[in-house]
Amino acid sequence: MKILIACEFSATVREAFKKKGHDAWSCDIEHTEIDGNHIQDDVLKVINNNWDMMIAHPPCTYLSKAGARWLYQGGIINEERYEKGLKAKEFFLKLLNADIPKIAVENPTPLTIFNLPKPSTYVQPYEYGHPYSKKTLLWLKNLNALLPTMIVSYYKPFLPSNTGGKKKGQKHTFRSITQKESTKTFSGIAKAMADQWSNFK
Repeated sequence: MKILIACEFSATVREAFKKKGHDAWSCDIEHTEIDGNHIQDDVLKVINNNWDMMIAHPPCTYLSKAGARWLYQGGIINEERYEKGLKAKEFFLKLLNADIPKIAVENPTPLTIFNLPKPSTYVQPYEYGHPYSKKTLLWLKNLNALLPTMIVSYYKPFLPSNTGGKKKGQKHTFRSITQKESTKTFSGIAKAMADQWSNFK
């Protein structure tokens, strides 16, 4: 299949599908971290190039529930941030409603104020061999929900649950995580996507 991995610079998902023999391409405004099939540009410019499948990772900075404290400052909506959230929603929906037979769009839990469509399912890294929790929602078109491949019984939150990185004495990951690292797909989830969606009819 000809597969577009939208908004991906890490090449994690792209390489997982390439290993299965697909013509997989990542696209992002940033350069790819692994040389290969990468389009460094706005994904909307190439979204209509006859793809069989698209897996999209649109930016979540202004949509995510984790950013609620920045949107509601002192009980008042930050209008500038709200407008950016509306633009992020518009981009999200363009990806979700693209004219591509099979689509998966992933994002963390969104703020209810933006009224995004109901997700199809969600995944956790600890269901795919990683010792972390980081709930990721999936909006699916003509694709089955992913099945867990290796459930890890002991895990910690991948990201802090609040600004200080601690909540009720609970630490998050074993090291600090940059914003760029936090956007990358876990390799176990990428492999599950490639394995389970490669031959999906």
